[in-house]
Amino acid sequence: MRWFTYKWAYLLCACIPGLMISAPHDLRAQGLSHTFLLGYLQSVIDTHTSSPKARLLFDSNNVILIPESRKMSFRATQATISDSSGNLIIATNGCWIANATGDTMMNGAFITPQGPFYSNWCDPLAGVPFSHAAVLLPYPESDSLYILLHQTGNYAVGGNATEVYYSVIDMTLDGGLGAVIQKNVVLQTDTFAPCLAANRHANGRDWWIIALKENSDLVFKFLLTPAGISMHSTQSLGVPPAYINVTQPTFSPDGNKFSYSFTIVNSGVPYNDVRLFDFDRCSGMFSNPLVIDLSDGYIGLGLAFSASSKYLYATSDQMIYQINTDTTDVLASVQLVAINDGYYSPHPPFQTDFWLMYLAANGKIYITSGNGVIDLHYINYPDSAGMACDVQQHALHLPCWSGRGNVYHPNYYLGCDTTLGCPCLTVGMDEATGHDFKFSVSPNPSHGSVKIIYLLPQNKVGRLEVFDINGRRVYEMNLPPWSTLQQLDLSFLKGGVYQCVISSGGWRATRKLVVMSQP
Repeated sequence: MRWFTYKWAYLLCACIPGLMISAPHDLRAQGLSHTFLLGYLQSVIDTHTSSPKARLLFDSNNVILIPESRKMSFRATQATISDSSGNLIIATNGCWIANATGDTMMNGAFITPQGPFYSNWCDPLAGVPFSHAAVLLPYPESDSLYILLHQTGNYAVGGNATEVYYSVIDMTLDGGLGAVIQKNVVLQTDTFAPCLAANRHANGRDWWIIALKENSDLVFKFLLTPAGISMHSTQSLGVPPAYINVTQPTFSPDGNKFSYSFTIVNSGVPYNDVRLFDFDRCSGMFSNPLVIDLSDGYIGLGLAFSASSKYLYATSDQMIYQINTDTTDVLASVQLVAINDGYYSPHPPFQTDFWLMYLAANGKIYITSGNGVIDLHYINYPDSAGMACDVQQHALHLPCWSGRGNVYHPNYYLGCDTTLGCPCLTVGMDEATGHDFKFSVSPNPSHGSVKIIYLLPQNKVGRLEVFDINGRRVYEMNLPPWSTLQQLDLSFLKGGVYQCVISSGGWRATRKLVVMSQP
């Protein structure tokens, strides 16, 4: 069976900024994190002929909306990963794992173990209802292995998780469609908030994975290396215990900050806050805890950083807030940037309220609703301050119903940071050893007009390349021997985070460049 059918691959028309809508044969996205699958109504078992669904494909400038017919549906949990060319190869809704055809991957059934929770949420309903309860990562130093970290509910503890599981996928099996070679391996047993987060280690090779203990300030830290995954340590975060609704634990794109949201209703009164921390990618230590009270009379679940990592956005059911994480007074920086306009999609009582948030590869933040609706919100310019971020309510019209759906993608392209004291363990896009390029980029951030200063190896030519967050090269130039300075006009680049790489004589050095949206 095919993942989509041409029955749903009709050409749509829309006038939405940054939206490109096309038929399947036009698609050629790039990067691991380009696919967001939509649609929560369950298809007839083992067929693709039931309710319509859709997918969003992202590149650094656009989003492509594709209607499709597909077996897998989603409630909140979603993890997907594509190959380097943007072809979707693995997807899960927390109940089972699909391959590139949309059918069950070999040995990919029942990653939520069969029982009352599975019966209530996986068959016949849409999928596991927790945000960030699954994350897919490429296995370090492997071209074919992937690891899925996942959780599921346990009614004995009020629906929260009692395990962190992992499953390993080998993409060389089943004719290249992949097979699960280890499934539902218990990594840790405790009582957990059902949500996970992942962040690249400062060595550029390994991965940190964290899980939050239920009704506690304790965080569990796991480390994925080429040798496998194991428990690393625990840490008390120094914040009040959070329980029941702990959602969207998120590392900033630069890997240096961490946040999660907490909401609860006590005696009919909603409480909502956001917890913000600094994170050391080398040691794995959290520091400088801050609790930001956003109580406004509504529950609040959504959370996402802007591409530059400067701004953190949080939702309540009816409000969207912007938080400047780079200022000395974070609490004073909180701004209300949107109030829900009460729109019904397509008719009452299905209001397009604010629910979960997703920073996409095009630099925009997409926002789902808690109801089953046929429209998404998005933030057009998340790296712009205040109202200039431009919240577009119910502006992305869908060919299917979507309810609370979300996808979780860590920053797969985050490189080394040797300033933290860790060696760089990757080859290619990371800090050089053996030659000091004295490489600097200024001003940074900028609107694209920058100066680079560097020192090439003696008598050697060099090369400058600029890569976007998806690993796509967006600019290149040759550097003549003995040159030390270049003025660059990169104003054509869309606002976001880029990697500038200088290479020469077998060495290379990398610097991060933040391009702000044009005023």
